[in-house]
Amino acid sequence: MAVKQTAGRDALGGFAPKFAQLNDDVLFGEVWSREEQLSLRDRSLVTVTALMAQGLTDSSFQYHLMSAKQNGITKPEIAEILTHAAFYAGWPKAWAAFRLAKDIWTEDGADEKSAHANAMIFPIGQPNDGFAQYFTGQSYLAPLSTQQVGVFNVTFEPGCRNNWHIHHADKGGGQILVCVAGQGWYQEWGKEPRALRPGDVVNIPAGVKHWHGAAADSWFSHLAIEVPGENGRSEWLEAVDDAQYRKLDK
Repeated sequence: MAVKQTAGRDALGGFAPKFAQLNDDVLFGEVWSREEQLSLRDRSLVTVTALMAQGLTDSSFQYHLMSAKQNGITKPEIAEILTHAAFYAGWPKAWAAFRLAKDIWTEDGADEKSAHANAMIFPIGQPNDGFAQYFTGQSYLAPLSTQQVGVFNVTFEPGCRNNWHIHHADKGGGQILVCVAGQGWYQEWGKEPRALRPGDVVNIPAGVKHWHGAAADSWFSHLAIEVPGENGRSEWLEAVDDAQYRKLDK
């Protein structure tokens, strides 16, 4: 996917047109667009680390931090990246970088979570720590019914998804997903991914290998309804491949 940039022409097109053209067409239009070599996420990681090492705290560094978030680098990841780089680039530079990163990831993330919570009638619940080992990213769980039929509101932060898994049962069983807020994805093994939006319903028979979770740029919640069955159990498998997941919104 080609990266389109006009910042050079907007800021310097009349003063330094060649520099503006190289910035927009070569640096971003060619180098940043070579995803067969490095993904946008990888290029953001390299760029943020390089700019931090120079001690930059200007608008260009802020822009690249925002781009890093948009390209899939999570809050825990940027914290670890800057902490690791601090030992090589310098502690004061890390402090300066953290002040910018904290505003971009923490406050925006809190606002987005609140907005998502206000978009549905069900609670987000608590961090889904009991199943954290089966998820990439942070998820939340709110039990709505634990009698007769289990009904749970599961919320995924942007980019979060569960591992491939199978709901087994000797008879009956399976799961129904009812999407209530945000945008997400569902995929069965060997089939194309399916985009999910509020109001969508997914019927998952027992024995089908699948995964589901949020889109990269959206919070997502669905009700998970347990279909009654004999000797029902879940088998958790491998994580969803990062490279395949990053292609979903392209």
